[in-house]
Amino acid sequence: MDRDKGPGVRVPDQRAPREEAAGGELRFEVLGPVRARRGNQVLPSGSPQQRALLAALLLRDGRTATAAELIDALWGDDPPSQALATVRTYASRLRKTLGQDTLVSESGGYAVRIHRDALDLTHAQDLAAEAEKSRSRGDRPRARTLINKLLGLWDGQALASVPGPYADNQRSSLEEWRLQLTETRLDLDLEVGCHAEAVSELTALTAAHPLRERLRELLMVALYRSGRQAEALAVYADTRRLLAEELGVDPRPELAQLQQRILRADEDLARPVDEPAPAATPVRPAQLPATVPDFTGRASFVRELGARLVTSEGSVMAVSALAGIGGVGKTTLAVHVAHQARPHFPDGQLYVDLQGAGARAAEPETVLGSFLRALGTPDSAIPDSLDERAALYRSTLDGRRILVLLDNAHDAAQIRPLLPGTPGCAALVTSRVRMVDLAGAHLVDLDVMSPEEALQLFTRIVGAERVNSEREAALDVVAACGFLPLAIRIAASRLAARRTWTVSVLAAKLADERRRLDELQAGDLAVKATFELGYGQLEPAQARAFRLLGLADGPDISLAAAAALLNLETHTAEDLLEALVDTSLLESAAPGRYRYHDLVRLYARSCAERDEQPPAEREAALSRLLDFYLATAAGVYALERPGDRTVEHLDPTEYPGITFADHRTALDWLYTNAGSLLSCAHQSAARGTIRRSVDLMLAAKDLAESGANSRQFEAAAVAVRDAAVAAGDPRSEARARTTLAQVHSTAGRFGQAEDEARRAMLLAPATQDVWTHCNAPNELGIIAGYRSRLEEAEGLLQQAIAAFRADGNRPGEASALCNLSRVQLAIGHTESAVELADRGVALYNRLGLTLRLANGRYALGLALARAGRQDEAQDRLHEALAVFRDSRQRLWEGMTLFRLAEVHLSADRSAQAAALAEQALTVLLHIGGEWRRANVLTVLGQALERIGQADRAQVCWREALATLDHLKAPEADAVRLLLSPVTSSRNR
Repeated sequence: MDRDKGPGVRVPDQRAPREEAAGGELRFEVLGPVRARRGNQVLPSGSPQQRALLAALLLRDGRTATAAELIDALWGDDPPSQALATVRTYASRLRKTLGQDTLVSESGGYAVRIHRDALDLTHAQDLAAEAEKSRSRGDRPRARTLINKLLGLWDGQALASVPGPYADNQRSSLEEWRLQLTETRLDLDLEVGCHAEAVSELTALTAAHPLRERLRELLMVALYRSGRQAEALAVYADTRRLLAEELGVDPRPELAQLQQRILRADEDLARPVDEPAPAATPVRPAQLPATVPDFTGRASFVRELGARLVTSEGSVMAVSALAGIGGVGKTTLAVHVAHQARPHFPDGQLYVDLQGAGARAAEPETVLGSFLRALGTPDSAIPDSLDERAALYRSTLDGRRILVLLDNAHDAAQIRPLLPGTPGCAALVTSRVRMVDLAGAHLVDLDVMSPEEALQLFTRIVGAERVNSEREAALDVVAACGFLPLAIRIAASRLAARRTWTVSVLAAKLADERRRLDELQAGDLAVKATFELGYGQLEPAQARAFRLLGLADGPDISLAAAAALLNLETHTAEDLLEALVDTSLLESAAPGRYRYHDLVRLYARSCAERDEQPPAEREAALSRLLDFYLATAAGVYALERPGDRTVEHLDPTEYPGITFADHRTALDWLYTNAGSLLSCAHQSAARGTIRRSVDLMLAAKDLAESGANSRQFEAAAVAVRDAAVAAGDPRSEARARTTLAQVHSTAGRFGQAEDEARRAMLLAPATQDVWTHCNAPNELGIIAGYRSRLEEAEGLLQQAIAAFRADGNRPGEASALCNLSRVQLAIGHTESAVELADRGVALYNRLGLTLRLANGRYALGLALARAGRQDEAQDRLHEALAVFRDSRQRLWEGMTLFRLAEVHLSADRSAQAAALAEQALTVLLHIGGEWRRANVLTVLGQALERIGQADRAQVCWREALATLDHLKAPEADAVRLLLSPVTSSRNR
C-alpha cells in the first residue's frame, strides 16, 4: 500500500450519469459506518450483511462482482445453504433504495455505477495525492491543511460494524492508511514548528500503538524541540525496554541514531533536516515603516550607511544625534537607508521602536518575543528568559539575510540581546546617545541639516511656487527652526494646510518667538523649542487637546477615552485629534487609536503645566479619564458577572463609560485597552485618586485571571497598594491587598498571597468595607486550602459565605460555596463536597451566569470525580472548559484540562489522561506558576507510566519533585513516593 496515496482500493470515474432527484445527489460513505445519502437524507441500507454487500460493491474499482465473489466476501469459507438467494435478496433491496441506474446486474453479478466524487474514500485519495504534491513542492502548510481535511473525513472506524472477511481485510487496510496519514501530518506539524502542540497527540498515539517506532521517533523529536531533552531520552529507554520484552529485538537504527543526536544536543535536530529555518516555509517579515516621499538631503550619510549595509557581515551601525538632540531625523534617515538596502536582505526586515527616550523603555525580552513571532516561531516555542530568547533569535537568523532596524534605543545594554550576531544579517540602530560602548559599531553623528537641505525639504512640503516667490522668508523660517528636520516638517505642514497664509506670515510668527535662541541650544531645550513651533500655530481647541492628551500615561489612547479626557463629543474629539495628526504632533496608531512620540508627550505635558488654566483642569481631565475607564470596566464586569454586587461597592463615577451589547464585545474592549487602562490606574494612584484607582483594578480583574498583561496588572496593583499605605487609607489598602493576593495566588506564589490576604483581613474591621469583609476571607480561605490548612480554610470560607449572604451577593456566595466544596473534598467529606458544589451551581443557574457558572461546574466536576461518578464529572468539566476558552481565562482552561486528565487517569484511560495533561502544560506555560506545573507533571508521569513509558514518567516526577521541594510544598512527599523503586515496580 502506498504510504500517502491510500490503500489498494481505487474507485475510478465510472461514466455513469449523475443521479439527481428531488432529494439531491447520491453519495456514499465507507470511512465510518457504511451509509448512502441523498442530499442530507440518510437512506436505509439494511442489515449488517446487506451493508457488507454494498461495501464490497463500492470498493471493487467499479468492476462487476460475481455472485461467488460476493458470497466469499460476506461469509468466506462458511456460507449458509441459501447464500445465493440471500445475496440476490440483498441486491434487490439495495436497488430499490439506490435506483436501478446505480446498482446494476450484469454477467451474473452486480456492480455499483457512481461518479468518482460520490464516494468519501475517493475524495480522501484525491486529497492525499494533492497533499503529496504540495509537500514535494515545499508547501508544507498547505500539505498539512489538506491532510487535516482528509483525516476529518473519517467518522470513527472505517466500515464500522460491517461483518465478513472482505470487510475485515479492507478495514485493516484503511485503518493502517489512516495511521500513516496521521504520522505524515504529525511530521509536518514538527516541520512547521508546532512541536509543543504535537506532544499531547503523540503521547496518546504511542500509548495506543506502543510498538510503532515511527510514532516514538516523532515523540522524541517533539519533546526535544520543546526543550524537554530528558523526556525525549526517556522515551527511547521506554521503547528499547518494551521491544526487548515483547519482541526480543532492539529499536530500529533510525531510532538509535536519533537518541545519539539528542545526547549530543544536535542543533540541526531543532529544525527540519532539509531546511535551514524552523518553519517549513520561512516567514519573510517586512516590518519597515513607510519611508517619507519627500526625503531630502543626507546624501553622504545615505551612501556611507548604504555601502556598509550592503557589504556588512553582521556588523552593527549606530545612527546617533549630536548631544542627543531629538527631531534631527535619525529614524527618517535609517528607514530610508533600510528601504534602499532591502534587495540585499531578501529574507526580511525587522523593525521596533525601543522607546528609549521615554520613562519606560521597551524590555529586550518583549521585543525578542515579537521578533520571534514575526520570524514564524509559534508562541509555545518561545522561552521565558531573556538569554534563552536571545539564543533562539540568533539561531533563527542563522543562515538568513535579514536587516534589523532598532529605533530609538535607550543604551547599548538594551540592544545587545537584539543584535543578530551572524554573518549575512545587519542592524541599524538609532538613539539619542552616542553608543561608544557598543563593540564593533560604526558610529555616525547626525547633525542638523545644511541650509540648502533644509530649504529643499521645506519646499517639497509647501510647494515650489509658494517658496520661490518668497525665498528669503523661507530661509528665515528654516533658520528659525534651527535646521532641525522635525521642526521644519511641522512648520511646513501647517503652512501647506493653510492656503491663505504666505511664507512671510509664517516667518513673522517665528520671528516673534522670544525663546528662539534657546531653541538653538543643544539638549532637550532645543527639542522642546522645535515642538513649540508647531504648538504655537494650533487653534485654541487643538492646543487644549494637545496639552491634555499628553497628561495620560499609556502606550496609546482610544478615541472614546480621549473624548472623555477632553470632555467632548466623540466626533468633535476626532476632528481635533485628526488635525493634530496632520501637524505631525500626534500619530494615528490604528483606526480610532492615537499615540504621541515620546518626546512630543513630554513637551505636551510641559505645555499643560505652563498653559492650562485653571490648573485644576489638568486634574479634572485625568479624573474624567479615570472615570471613563472605571465606568466602562465596571460595565464589562457586570456583563460577565450579572448579580455580583462588587460593582455596587465601587466608588461612583461622574463621567460615563461605554456600554456593550454582548460579553464578547465587552471583553474585546477590555483586552484591547488593557495597557492604557492599567497605566491609568498606576498613574491615578500616584496622583492621589486612590479609591477609584483600586476600584479600577477590581473591575478589571479579568486581566489578571486570564494571564494577559499580568505583569502590568501586578505592577499597577502594587502601586495602588503602596499609595494607599502612604495615604493612610485602610479601605483602599485592604482592597488592593486582596487584589494582590489573588494576583500572587494565580501565579502560584502562595506565601506572598497569604501575606497580602492576612494584612487585608487585619484591616477589615477598621474599614467597615463590605467588599473586603466578603472577599478577603474568601481569598485567604482559598490560599489556606492550597497550603493544606484545611480547618482554617473551612472557617474562613464559612465566614465569607455569611458575609456574601448578608450583602445579598448571591454570585459571591455561590463562589465561596464552591471553594468550600473543594476544601471538604480535601478533608475527605465527599458527599458534603458534592452537595456544596451543587448548591453553588444551582445559585449560578438561577442568576443566568456563564463565566461564574463555569467555576461552579469546575468545582462540581472535582467533587463528582472523587465520588466515583466519572462520566458526570467529565461532562461538568467539559462544560466548564468551553466557557473558560470562550472567556479567554487561560488559567482556568489549563486547570480544567488538568482535572480532566485526573478523571481519565482514575478511569484507567491513561492515554487520554496523558494527552490532556500535555495540553494543560501547554496552556499553563506562562501562567499559573511552578506549583501548578509540578502538579500537572505529576499526573502526566502517572499516566505515562501506565502506558508503558516509565522512564519518561521518572523524568516528569523528578522535575515535579525539584519544584515542589523548592516551594516546600506538601505534595512533594507523594511525588517522592512515586519515585521510590518499590512504588515504581508495583505500578509497572
